[in-house]
Amino acid sequence: MHLLGRLPTNSKKRFAFNEDKTRIRANQGHSIDIDLALEAKQPPEYLYHGTAVKSVGSIMNTGLEKQLRQHVHLSLDYDTALVVGKRHGNPQVFVVESGAMHRDGYKFYLSDNGVWLTDHVPTKYLKLD
Repeated sequence: MHLLGRLPTNSKKRFAFNEDKTRIRANQGHSIDIDLALEAKQPPEYLYHGTAVKSVGSIMNTGLEKQLRQHVHLSLDYDTALVVGKRHGNPQVFVVESGAMHRDGYKFYLSDNGVWLTDHVPTKYLKLD
């Protein structure tokens, strides 16, 4: 059976195919525990995380947690994080001091679709925009 005709649109590039398009995988892993085969990379000095205003209090208590996903997802730019936040309600964007985190030993990964990934962002590296 050929799967290409049955897949949903992939505008966010959440999925990738192998060269002959016989296999598909998630670029970020999401809630499925798979080896993404990503190498740790040095992030830019700042990354961004979009969420809903209703989540701000919890995030300020615990930091950004991966919850049921494999990683915390971070955006390279503010505008992308704002779009992500709007999907969850009234948006709020956090500035993540990813450069400082990296210098302190935290690992970052860059998915094939440009989303930065890490395991946790402690509150000391978060600033409300």
